[in-house]
Amino acid sequence: MGKIEWAMWANEQALAAGLIYLTGGVVGVAGQFRGWQYAAFGIAAGVFVCLLEYPRSKRSKGTSVERTGQYCFTVCVKAFGPLTSNYYIRAFLHAALCVPGGFMLATVLGCVCLGIASLIYLSAAIHGEHWEPILHQKEPPKRIGESIKEPPQNPPPRPPPEHRRRKPDHLEAAAYDNPMTVSVTE
Repeated sequence: MGKIEWAMWANEQALAAGLIYLTGGVVGVAGQFRGWQYAAFGIAAGVFVCLLEYPRSKRSKGTSVERTGQYCFTVCVKAFGPLTSNYYIRAFLHAALCVPGGFMLATVLGCVCLGIASLIYLSAAIHGEHWEPILHQKEPPKRIGESIKEPPQNPPPRPPPEHRRRKPDHLEAAAYDNPMTVSVTE
């Protein structure tokens, strides 16, 4: 079994929690519910969490795929240094942001999801993970498809070239001779 990368799960959970928290906050403010101030906080916290969690971290395997438009958010998150790259800080920040959401029904689901993301980040921090930015490579990797000049002529399985049989020259014109056809030369 491979090593679990907890931070990847925490990132997805926190991004979804931020969107849910934001949506609950909008519902609470638009509905003018009692305690709508908590919903207004939920909107601000949801936007903050979404902006913080949108850029993915580089995986330890190196198979990271960045989200669309992630680069500008990556530069902003990277600028804060250890405040955003340390998962202990993220875990405690998310735990603190989710507390006011528990006081209003519209934001409770976002609060619970953000609390779960906080616990997953705490597990990632305990396992020694930290946030690393995915930066653009200077030289794009060479595509395999461009290196192939001519497609294969015979179906798989293909033996190595030195073990292939060559067809006689007179049989290369047709791959199959139908015995039912009458030859013109006969």
